[in-house]
Amino acid sequence: MGVILPSGEQIEIAFGDQEATIVGVGAGLRTYSVGGRDLLDGYAADQASTSGRGQVLIPWPNRLEDGTYEFDGHRHQLPLTEPELGNAIHGLVRWETWTVVERERDRVVLEHVLRPRPGFPFTLSLAIEYALSERGLGVTTTATNSGREACPFGSGQHPYLTVGTPTVDSVILRAPGRTVLEENERRLPVGRAPVEGTEYDFRRPRPIGDTKLDDAFTDLERDAEGLALVELRNPEGGGLTLWADESYGYLQLFTGDPLPDVSRRSLAVEPMTCPPNAFRNGEALIRLEPGETHTSAWGIAPSTASSSAL
Repeated sequence: MGVILPSGEQIEIAFGDQEATIVGVGAGLRTYSVGGRDLLDGYAADQASTSGRGQVLIPWPNRLEDGTYEFDGHRHQLPLTEPELGNAIHGLVRWETWTVVERERDRVVLEHVLRPRPGFPFTLSLAIEYALSERGLGVTTTATNSGREACPFGSGQHPYLTVGTPTVDSVILRAPGRTVLEENERRLPVGRAPVEGTEYDFRRPRPIGDTKLDDAFTDLERDAEGLALVELRNPEGGGLTLWADESYGYLQLFTGDPLPDVSRRSLAVEPMTCPPNAFRNGEALIRLEPGETHTSAWGIAPSTASSSAL
């Protein structure tokens, strides 16, 4: 048997001068480039994903306090995957093997069945489509409750974006959040505040500067098509837009300051259907009845693509 890559099967798709690599482990997004220019701060084929790079966050994004929650009168305990803060973080599928079920030159669909386990005794049939087009990269996530009981559900993804600068300090950022979630020392939400007049207000484009971000935003401004847009621009030219449809009501922005492998080299922009701790506080938590399906979409457009065409 030959060497098995840490991130599993490498699926390459292309359209024009766009190229992307999706991995079998976690169905994550490992690379995305346009004209040889990286828009994603990814990782090498012989490495495992670090710091959540490109990973899919299902059945909940972000943190869950003590890994415990109640649903329909039953209490559940999940493994503490962020033991230093006493939280369960980023769901249960990041390290699972997904299966390629459709593959074309410019698109791929991967599927996985999340089966019942301690802490999450539910069955979810999952599918993720990655597709390249003249509009850029589109990612569509579909989750179906294949069990006999209702289940809680949330979804997100964790791309680190780059526009070619050594650090994010000089990057000009425009982000749509009107409200930032206030957090405690365990990075769990304890309140909310308007961004107006604070360092978290990026509704008008400005350099990130020395601002440290590891914060969830909501009350997102949207364009005429209902899309929330996060725009990053290199002051010397070039940029990108991350868009998220109306199923994503929250965005986590993270400059990666405490992580040696990130350390402000790129900006994580994480679309989330619900905020941190949603399994406990119920905010924007999706209840999937048996047979019910939830679909969400987000994507990345290079600066040459018109956001109005997305």
